Amino acid sequence: MTVTFKKAGEAVATRVIQTTKGNAAKAAASIQPTREVKPPRAISKEEAPHMIPAKESTKTTMMPWKGWVDRFLKDKLSPEQYSTMKNTFYFWPEDPYNLMQMPPGTTKIPVSDDGQEAGFREVSPGSQPPVDIPLHALDDDPYDSGYFKKDTRRRYVDPEFPNPEIEQLKLDMQDPNDPEVQAAKEKLSAGPKSSPGNGLRFATGPSNFDPTGLRAVMAVTNAEIQKEMDKHMPDHLPEPTWKEDEATLFAWYKERGLPVPIGGNWTFVKKEKRVARW
Repeated sequence: MTVTFKKAGEAVATRVIQTTKGNAAKAAASIQPTREVKPPRAISKEEAPHMIPAKESTKTTMMPWKGWVDRFLKDKLSPEQYSTMKNTFYFWPEDPYNLMQMPPGTTKIPVSDDGQEAGFREVSPGSQPPVDIPLHALDDDPYDSGYFKKDTRRRYVDPEFPNPEIEQLKLDMQDPNDPEVQAAKEKLSAGPKSSPGNGLRFATGPSNFDPTGLRAVMAVTNAEIQKEMDKHMPDHLPEPTWKEDEATLFAWYKERGLPVPIGGNWTFVKKEKRVARW
């Protein structure tokens, strides 16, 4: 009886907790943020649902006392004395971020040899367009992350699974009366004998949750893999990154009387990539 009452109490408590969480989630979803935090300050947990998130970080430091020793010495010493002291005591005197993992929003970072600068965290993430989250159809499984059935790049790398069209062309160009050629044609038409699959019969019994058998490795068959691969085969012609600047590249060489090379040069790292990452 004690065990029965205990289980009943646990069931009631679980149901109450779930109901409370559901009501809290619905209440939070119904609240629309209407207030802005001006000037920036810390907000409480109760205020958070009503506050509109800031689109950019504050330009005014919230810790004005930070770095006061450095500012004091820079104000009292000559540039030569300050540079000597900094090179003596600082771990990395020329660090553009001043040894801070998260620089303030006003930090300017040199990004080129000609003195060009860019602001840290520019453009602010809050001013970016919303994230485009792909939606699945109702019959798609969002948790199906199997890559082996979409790996078209390595589809014909394994000699056990060559391209049947190419292999057929090779055999058609050989003597059709040769016994070895005839045996090779029969082997090609029969397909690989490996990975027959378990027929959707697992240690826990038969299953029909996926008729293709591709959601469980033990049930995978070569025939189903090839069908799935056909759906993902690329049907486009990729172009190099320099293609859009092709006319400008050709004109540069022709103006100087130089032979035009095949392709363009790598543009190295963009300016945004050299700025501290947020």
